[in-house]
Amino acid sequence: MIGFQNIGLIAIVAIAATVQAKWIVPGARWTDTDGGLVNAHAGGVILDQTTGRFFWFGEYKVEGQVEGGGVSVYSSDDLATWKNEGIALSPIEGHPYIAPEHIIQRPKVLYSKNTGKYHMWWHADNSTYGWLLQGFAQSDNITGPYKFLDATTPLGNWSQDFGLFTDYKDGKAYGLYSNGDRKEGRDVYLTSYNDDITALDQVVHRFDKYDLEAPTIIQTEKSYFALMSHKTGYRPNNVVAFRADSLKGPWSQPFTVSPLNTRTYNSQSGFSLRIEGTKKTTYLYLGDQWDSNSLWESRYIWLPVEIDENKKDLKIEWYDVYDLNVKTGEVTPIKGQAYYGKNAVTNGDAFKQEATFGSDGIILTGITGNDSTVTFSNIEGAGKPQWVSFYYQNTDDMGFGDQPGGSPDRFGGKWQLRRISSVIVNGDAKNVETLFQRDTNKGIILSTPLLLNLTKGSKNTITVGGLWNGFETKGADLDHLVVYPPEG
Repeated sequence: MIGFQNIGLIAIVAIAATVQAKWIVPGARWTDTDGGLVNAHAGGVILDQTTGRFFWFGEYKVEGQVEGGGVSVYSSDDLATWKNEGIALSPIEGHPYIAPEHIIQRPKVLYSKNTGKYHMWWHADNSTYGWLLQGFAQSDNITGPYKFLDATTPLGNWSQDFGLFTDYKDGKAYGLYSNGDRKEGRDVYLTSYNDDITALDQVVHRFDKYDLEAPTIIQTEKSYFALMSHKTGYRPNNVVAFRADSLKGPWSQPFTVSPLNTRTYNSQSGFSLRIEGTKKTTYLYLGDQWDSNSLWESRYIWLPVEIDENKKDLKIEWYDVYDLNVKTGEVTPIKGQAYYGKNAVTNGDAFKQEATFGSDGIILTGITGNDSTVTFSNIEGAGKPQWVSFYYQNTDDMGFGDQPGGSPDRFGGKWQLRRISSVIVNGDAKNVETLFQRDTNKGIILSTPLLLNLTKGSKNTITVGGLWNGFETKGADLDHLVVYPPEG
């Protein structure tokens, strides 16, 4: 976690000169400047003092495989437009620790002034999670290639999910890691690095027996907030935070950081950024929205964090689309036009059902395939690509444990990752967009975005049907749409 105060005013001015009006859209398909899908999961972002650019390191997921891709790296001036810089750490056939069949998870990078090199750390393991090690590699260049140096147990302990934190006040670096799922473990450690950032040297605090993972720390002028996820595999959960005046503690009881049952907007914690702008210090939550059906397509939930020092509280704020000015630190939510379900036209078995939690007391349901659809009409378009957010409820967790789509909270229950809907603009059946709608919980309405081409004027229609999602051809229940203006 790094802030502008670490690079000085000259670097801030250099960044500002290249900033463009680019928006961040949580949960969208993010593409790089070459048009490829951004593939950097469970990683971390640093601001390089030499170039004044942000660099994002993450797990490179190979299609059809859980592991085997190594560590990718992307660069950006604005945290929204990303250039693919290639593979920073490549797997090596036959290597004892970074062979393609081995696990390279949650990579993080820091620059060591004492060695003059960039240091990469990650959770290193075999395919059965039997090692529980931390990997270490170095490079003369921030984008690599990084050379593997070692894989060790931190101070003789196990290490699973891995995070990094740098105290912006004194530059001290710390490792954060859970120590596995065994009964003897289930802790999260906060451990300081030596001055070279070549080894951990002292345990500062242990979060004892909370059985959490995916740790990160947000630092304000007065507080430290440690965010962590529960252990539910690829299924998201309600991330919690602890607060303390000092890294040594005492730390508070954990508390949730987003509305209950939103499962942290269907994301898992893992990293955070402090951006000290000229007008505001902004904190960003950098979460992963895992897709266990196709890990390489997993998406990213990056959201601003609001902190109330008086209440000693932290909350993650949801925006469908927002602009982040990395010079000033200001976050500007983009305003859109809402179109509600009460005005939509239903077809076939689709219908408007009473729902106390829905807009105007209804929700659109029974959306199954091309025969049972809902259509929103009179939509204003600009003749350019526009983000459209689909507000929905996915009640797959309402089933029985022995049925497809059954509740994961029931004994023997099964969990379906998502509903899938078809989206057609202006009746053009030759151009069908696919909308993924993650499980939300009963009565919880969340949104998911699509970039659509709307014609100029107010005669656009958007029709939503169902697609096969592995057990049923059915879309999620819809509440309303929000259409945003074109970017730029």
